[in-house]
Amino acid sequence: MARDVVTVAPEDTLGEAAQRMSEQNIGSAVVLEHGRLIGIFTERDVLNAVGGRPHPSEARVREWMTRDPITADEGTSAGEAARVMLEHGFRHLPVVEGERTVGIVSLRDVMRWSMLVAPGAEQVGSDFP
Repeated sequence: MARDVVTVAPEDTLGEAAQRMSEQNIGSAVVLEHGRLIGIFTERDVLNAVGGRPHPSEARVREWMTRDPITADEGTSAGEAARVMLEHGFRHLPVVEGERTVGIVSLRDVMRWSMLVAPGAEQVGSDFP
């Protein structure tokens, strides 16, 4: 889990959010309003927005973000996080404690974990269902 979570506000423009994500070389940002998680803005949302052709300096994150994302807490196991992400087609899962966002789990984190707990899993075809 990454604890350095990039945040954006719902009123930020698409351009501002995309620039912040690009500068940090990450694929998602949590959307906070008054410190409370209200959404997640991902690279997939950027693509959907670009396909809709809004002007990046005028369209707002609020219009394109994923609202009320499913979250995990710090007690969620890596295996459970992986299951949730696969089941719902997510690549990013915010981690919250109470009202506070404390981290984010990425598909890359899950892949790293799976290689540590399943020796030999790095061989394509081994244990693939």
